[in-house]
Amino acid sequence: MTAERQRMLDDHWKKWGPYVSNRQWGTVREDYSHNGNAWGHTTYNDAISRAYRWNEDGIAGICDDKQLLCFAFSFWNRKDKMIKERFFGLSNYEGNHGEDIKEIFYYLDNTPTHSYMKMVYKYPIERFPYEELIAENARRSKTEPEYELVDTGIFDDNNYFDLFIEYAKIAHDDFAIRVTAVNRSRNKAPLVILPTLWYRNNWSWGYGTYEPSLKSSSKGTIDICHDSIHQKKFYSRNSDTESLFCNNETNPAKINAHPSDHKFFKDGINDFIVHQTENTLNPDQTGTKASFYLNTELEAGESKTFDFRLSPHDMENAFFDFDEIFSLRKEEAEEFYAELQCDISDEDEKNIQRQAFAGLLWNKQFYYYNVSKWLKGDPKYEAPRNFDHYVRNKEWKHMQNKDIISMPDKWEYPWFATWDLAFHCVPFALLDPEFAKYQLTLLTKEWYIHPNGQLPAYEWDFSDVNPPVHAWSTFRVYKIDEKMNGKPDIPFLESVFQKLLLNFTWWVNRKDKKGNNVFGGGFLGLDNIGAFDRNMQFKNGDHLEQADGTSWMAMFALNMMRISMELALYNPVYEDMAIKFFEHYLYIAEAMENIGGAKGGLWNEEDGFFYDVLQLNDGDSISLKLRSIVGLIPMFAVEVIEHDTLEKLPNFTKRMDWILKNKPELANLVSHWEVEGKGGKHLMSILRKTRLTRVLARMVDEKEFLSDYGIRSMSKIYEEEPFRFTVDGQNFTVKYTPAESDSRMFGGNSNWRGPIWFPINFLIVESLQRFHHYYGESLQIEFPANSGEMRNLEFVSDNLSQRLCSIFHKNESGERAFNGGNYLLNHDEHFKNYIMFNEYFNGDTGMGIGASHQTGWTATVAKLIKSRIS
Repeated sequence: MTAERQRMLDDHWKKWGPYVSNRQWGTVREDYSHNGNAWGHTTYNDAISRAYRWNEDGIAGICDDKQLLCFAFSFWNRKDKMIKERFFGLSNYEGNHGEDIKEIFYYLDNTPTHSYMKMVYKYPIERFPYEELIAENARRSKTEPEYELVDTGIFDDNNYFDLFIEYAKIAHDDFAIRVTAVNRSRNKAPLVILPTLWYRNNWSWGYGTYEPSLKSSSKGTIDICHDSIHQKKFYSRNSDTESLFCNNETNPAKINAHPSDHKFFKDGINDFIVHQTENTLNPDQTGTKASFYLNTELEAGESKTFDFRLSPHDMENAFFDFDEIFSLRKEEAEEFYAELQCDISDEDEKNIQRQAFAGLLWNKQFYYYNVSKWLKGDPKYEAPRNFDHYVRNKEWKHMQNKDIISMPDKWEYPWFATWDLAFHCVPFALLDPEFAKYQLTLLTKEWYIHPNGQLPAYEWDFSDVNPPVHAWSTFRVYKIDEKMNGKPDIPFLESVFQKLLLNFTWWVNRKDKKGNNVFGGGFLGLDNIGAFDRNMQFKNGDHLEQADGTSWMAMFALNMMRISMELALYNPVYEDMAIKFFEHYLYIAEAMENIGGAKGGLWNEEDGFFYDVLQLNDGDSISLKLRSIVGLIPMFAVEVIEHDTLEKLPNFTKRMDWILKNKPELANLVSHWEVEGKGGKHLMSILRKTRLTRVLARMVDEKEFLSDYGIRSMSKIYEEEPFRFTVDGQNFTVKYTPAESDSRMFGGNSNWRGPIWFPINFLIVESLQRFHHYYGESLQIEFPANSGEMRNLEFVSDNLSQRLCSIFHKNESGERAFNGGNYLLNHDEHFKNYIMFNEYFNGDTGMGIGASHQTGWTATVAKLIKSRIS
């Protein structure tokens, strides 16, 4: 067992980690406005002067698992209007495609216990172009691309610093910290480095009075005085380093234009560094926020390293073992990944996968949000809520989150998203199955799941509806964990299953509008996919029946059936539950054939595709013939059952046989159940063989869904001939757009009208594998369409996986598709091997779009690499 694997057995090693957000301003938690304008209530410019209520942010920040004490780096190039204390980006209203970070940094390495971590931040030497980025993005329309930092020319002539930030744990509560600054330019350049400690403010809101302190006992040492923190000292290797002190308190003169007699506010260090206002620092050298002050210059091409230690020990020489520990932790990280990647020979693939894992681990965050307290405000800071109008999350007063959670992106989405997290957990299971299981269990705890059974969606609106993929992820993680550890974790599977029973019931009771097993959940994560808002209320009781909503529920039912069958191998009582979900699946499949007795169903025989249906109040229906991933999602409702499993479950098998014998109208919906496939297998799928081949013919057509980089979210045919539809006197048009959205119709930069999304593609790859597991060579399709080449579904699945991975691979010209043809990013020696894991990708070019560090669901590329190799 490697040293890192041994550490993973001790939870103490995870008490500290990279749990500080990259952005806290502009979040719902910090919004105490009367109108719910989160983006306007707290902004990037005022964040430097405002003490946050719920969480902290910083650059490469670390903290304990309750975020009592934080550490992060700040920098100043002696030209910017403020020190760089947090990453800059545009709010939802400032960007021409919604919110967007405007910084360049890369997560390079991390281990599950955070025993070794590394990232690099590209900090411009010249004045940061804040105003230019805001103005140019405001000028651009929705049809133009975002104006990025690299577009400003700020990195021309390598005019930037590479700031490599590394952490190595000496013990679980003892950190060796290193920053290496490299001047990449041809000129001498100044740099201020501010390694900063501060306490999250727990004392200003009216609930507690205990206020900890930071003090200076000597140069190069800061004392940590907190009754619940083990760390007692913060050391600089340069013993002559000066210390600066202020308080983590809001500056009322800056935020509310109300001067205060109190001094030394949160922005005190910034004002001293940038404006030379010495009265903003505490001359007694004490406070709740403190920095070491390193004022240096670097010659052209010069590199300088600065070392620090955050420790529980009072030592004469805090750095006696520093270099040895740093080298050892690096070696142990190499050892850990050498074992994990032992089947991968290609060095570029190893690099891609390792950075995907690093992004997953760096994007862990301490998340604190007590909704009841937030709604009513604090004793000293009341909230002017107008409950006669819309107030976010007022139905979620039971929620009290205070946990370490995997975030989609700690800048763009610094809050948990339940369906995102389900995808995060699959690659996480390869790294740290215990953490993956903990995450899936956490979201089903009573302080998360609503009493009515609904899982929270995301902070912006917990009541929104995301695809029900929690059961799928739970079983995938369970099987990965069983394979890695050699034994099944039945208590984990059973615990999550029990809570998902509540969630399944919520779906049945709340989202089946007519009680006919056809489900319409609204966006279902596909924000901008249709002709109109999928939450739209129509006149006269007309409503939308969603092919994807119903398919997701069929998938959910099959996932729950499969989990029940697994549990029944250990406890026969679960055989009854397996039957329950088997019947649910059959009724949902029947409903897709014939919506509530109306003419036709979600399947369109003429086109050979599934479509949403507008169900009219008079009983008639209109098929919305828009070919999108909505029509591909029925593929996900597929399960293959081994015959020997059925033999171990006689009660389930007996009842199932009775249903299939006595209800032939339902039996016809179970594809090939009586015909054993390759190796004695039984197939359960909404798509019978003929329909499957017809849907796949569309999907693998390069004129429709098939891109060089995966499966597009909408057919490319609508690029030249947009889809048009009229309802209630309104005309709607849908055009294929391969990249950013050209409409704000459904908010922000949400767009599923052409780009490639990893979560959907990942499920397509897995579904094809399942179908091949049953059919083997007996099912082949022309791939790509019209090529004349017949291929089995395993080949198609593997080919799609390769296309997705090629987004990150170097091509023959040494370029990576996600970089979008940018010469600097593709060819410069200090950029070309660094990987961004974007939110989604251009359907034609593979260029990365949206959140630039969505190393959550896009990190599923790590699992695709693993699956193709092993």
